[in-house]
Amino acid sequence: MNKRLVIYGNGQMGEIAHFYFTRDTKYDVVAFTADREFVASESFQGLPVIPFDELEQTYPADSCEIFVALSYSKINSLRMEKFNLVRENGYECASYISSKASWWPDDLNMGANCFILENVVVQPFVKIGDNVTIWSGSHVGHHSVIGAHSFITSQVIISGGVRIGERCFIGVNATLRDHIDIGDECVIGAGALVMGNTEAGGVYSGTATSRAAIPSSRIRSI
Repeated sequence: MNKRLVIYGNGQMGEIAHFYFTRDTKYDVVAFTADREFVASESFQGLPVIPFDELEQTYPADSCEIFVALSYSKINSLRMEKFNLVRENGYECASYISSKASWWPDDLNMGANCFILENVVVQPFVKIGDNVTIWSGSHVGHHSVIGAHSFITSQVIISGGVRIGERCFIGVNATLRDHIDIGDECVIGAGALVMGNTEAGGVYSGTATSRAAIPSSRIRSI
């Protein structure tokens, strides 16, 4: 029998998690759960939505696992809070790694409640902590360490030997050079190029492209 899974979160992240878990794992998604104040409907994606404070009555911890499907809100603190709440209530947290991702060796060193999407490359000797999300198309170089509760977005390049602290956010197309340390709770903006160590709690922004002085109608070669 397939393992039963309840998804914590009834928003877009919950919908995305439901899509991947139902199509690319041996889990049987049986319900959604959320804090009572966020249960606006009794069903979502054709499945029941149960307030978390009632979940034990229908889906006790010995009958299913939970995946916490939340984003990087409040620099990942909300996802961390709910991950800890779920574990404190005795539930195990499921992880997902896409069958279209590439990793070596087969026994990937990955924590609980991780979410690793298609076309992600994870090289040997990488360690991924609990509750880490790595969005599609990113590269994690050899001997790198990604701290718990971090969120890596699409097309991020993490070179070899990089250490990323806990609760970090790495924006789209950011590049981290090899053998640097990213402090806890750092925000690395989209397109940023990080060439050295960062301080905890720092914000490192990429340079935005400015509009040219001429309109597109004057560029005849396009």
